[in-house]
Amino acid sequence: MDRAFNQLIERQIRKAIAEGQLDSPEGAGKPLPDRSGMAHVDMATQVAARIMAEAGALPEEFKLKKLLEAAKATWCAAESEEARHVAMALIADLEQRYAIAVEARRKFMAP
Repeated sequence: MDRAFNQLIERQIRKAIAEGQLDSPEGAGKPLPDRSGMAHVDMATQVAARIMAEAGALPEEFKLKKLLEAAKATWCAAESEEARHVAMALIADLEQRYAIAVEARRKFMAP
């Protein structure tokens, strides 16, 4: 089975080369994107996240992480104690929602 599968892959690659599909692939000549921030995430989750991002559909967890980073920047830039208090309340809410989203994904992906 392994050998047959490898032969199928080789045929598909040769066909793509013959048809010129690999002459100028998307991103050719550009450096690979920096994905060092995903180093602690398992490979399946990385691939799924990349495919979803390329399709324009990010999971709730990723949207919350971006909002959380923005809220932390707002807290750092806050000038008054009241503004910091409001920003900290937002950070606490976003951290809780982020943790729930992460746990939901882990439960969904668990075998």
